Amino acid sequence: MANGIEAIDWNAPWLQSWRARGQPLAEAIVKGQSCAQALNTLADTLPACPVRFVPQSDLPPGQAYEAFIFETQQVPTRDGLHDFFNGLCWLHFPQTKQRLNQLQAAQIAHCGIAPVRGPARDALTVFDENVALLHAPDAVWDALVRKDWQALFGSLRPLWQTTRLQLFGHALLEKLVHPRTAITAHVYRVQTPVAAQRDWDQWLGAHLQADALADKPFAHLPILGVPGWWLPNELPDFYHDVSVFRPPRLRPT
Repeated sequence: MANGIEAIDWNAPWLQSWRARGQPLAEAIVKGQSCAQALNTLADTLPACPVRFVPQSDLPPGQAYEAFIFETQQVPTRDGLHDFFNGLCWLHFPQTKQRLNQLQAAQIAHCGIAPVRGPARDALTVFDENVALLHAPDAVWDALVRKDWQALFGSLRPLWQTTRLQLFGHALLEKLVHPRTAITAHVYRVQTPVAAQRDWDQWLGAHLQADALADKPFAHLPILGVPGWWLPNELPDFYHDVSVFRPPRLRPT
């Protein structure tokens, strides 16, 4: 069963960097392979992938998912959109995913499993699930942090031609299978020249630190506001919906 994978629109602008590997993978699953089987077949052609994919039932009861991956180099995988995109991310960003897993496992070893995640584990999960990576001029980043939507998508709109936005979070990718304007990404700024996707991966794999992420260095972006990604945003009134493009919170005086 494809479990929604057949609904992916591989022509969507935000999926262009994922399409070459993702579309054949999805087709194999639609034809009857499990997610784990299809991911392993593709991983066999990519020597950089550090993990194998196994059925969710291989995860022992009571063992933390992240700790199991760290100890076995195996990723428990269900059939469906969420784990499909998680596996696809492992194939595209192996160093980053491995680094996130190492940091999660270290937090579990140090703090154990509690009913509420601490700030570091919470931030690592946010990164893994919902981050979009941004390489942009200072003016674009500063306007995004300020939530100055009219500048970001108005006067600064031409700068988006020199801006690169790469989706990373697998839950974010899953939500965008059924696009709606309220979908919001946690944006993390990549401060390295970007020539290819492996540059993102190498930089993140070397620079991510749990303590730094615990400070939540994210900006919030309604992802369908990105120029060229969604036809309705060609109309200026699109950005006037304050339920989506929320104004910044006023700091107490």
